[in-house]
Amino acid sequence: MSDSLYIDEGSSDSDPKPAAAASISASSMSVDTPLSRLKEKISQKIERPLILLEVPDREGVFLRISPNVTQNQMKAWRRNAGEETKKGMDPTKFAAYVVGHCTVGIEMDGEEVLDEDGNSLNFASRDILQSTGTTRPVPDAVLAFFNLDPHVEAGALAILEAAGYGDTVDTVDPTKES
Repeated sequence: MSDSLYIDEGSSDSDPKPAAAASISASSMSVDTPLSRLKEKISQKIERPLILLEVPDREGVFLRISPNVTQNQMKAWRRNAGEETKKGMDPTKFAAYVVGHCTVGIEMDGEEVLDEDGNSLNFASRDILQSTGTTRPVPDAVLAFFNLDPHVEAGALAILEAAGYGDTVDTVDPTKES
């Protein structure tokens, strides 16, 4: 094409490229602006690191926990614990859902415990179900593993805090210099 709005890069006339758009996008990509830095920050995935949760009264036993909990997960766990029933939500059952679904491994005396196939243990692992004498990972295996309801609830609170549900968000007065 002979139109000055299009750049000829050896392509056929059926594949024109607007010259103005090409020069604008190329120049905007190379400029470091607050908007470009914000877009970069927003595009980065935020994930909380794994934590170790000590199992009370089980010396040397720790659960490897992924504290990356979404609102959709919380909603499902509350519903599974009876939130929308006549009796209401069972807090211990809810806590078992939190602990059970966030556990990605188990450590004993500082070493991760693996099954015969080399996989990390969780509450759905055959070995854990056999050891606890249960058939359902959540809530049964979790409750049997901890053996005390208050410990399950305390563990769930620690997980939710590590997930950020207890975080406070600070405000800053823009009129004051730091």
